[in-house]
Amino acid sequence: MRIFGIDPGSERTGYGCVETDGRTPRLIICGAITAPADDPFPERLARIHRELISLLAGCTPDCVAIESLFHAVNVRSALKLGHARGVAVLAAVEAGCPVVEYSPAEVKRAVVGYGRAEKHQVQQMVQLLLGLAAPPSPHDAADALAIAICHLHSLPPQVRLKADATSTDVVSAFSRTKPRSWRQYRPPTIG
Repeated sequence: MRIFGIDPGSERTGYGCVETDGRTPRLIICGAITAPADDPFPERLARIHRELISLLAGCTPDCVAIESLFHAVNVRSALKLGHARGVAVLAAVEAGCPVVEYSPAEVKRAVVGYGRAEKHQVQQMVQLLLGLAAPPSPHDAADALAIAICHLHSLPPQVRLKADATSTDVVSAFSRTKPRSWRQYRPPTIG
């Protein structure tokens, strides 16, 4: 099963794809899409869209996991982030991939175990979970990988272990089992 994670941003959009056999995730690709700061904003959005379409076509993921919007103090930054996020969702839908969303706190809890973890902690845990020689860089790529890993951790074991699981199976199993709060979370039982 392959999950493509996206950490949207108007200046730099992180991406990362992981694959699992149901037991151990492994890195397929990661990086960041950047555009020159002096490019007009619509051109930056077009570049994000073009490159994500190309990456999704090359990786052929079963699902795309993306970071959801969160409350921001700066309205202008939040609007730009929303535009970049919309372009990323559009690219995923055009590629025929189901999309799931996670808040930054959900991602950090799933990967680090603490919802307010710092960037370097996320990078180090992604390095450990994927067995990499060095932490993924830039931090946007590590965040995108963390989002993909978060989705893998959220899937029931029977879906993770099913080699022939379809994209619809992955999303529908997730939507039936996702706890609404940490009090409802029960670790999966294997056996």
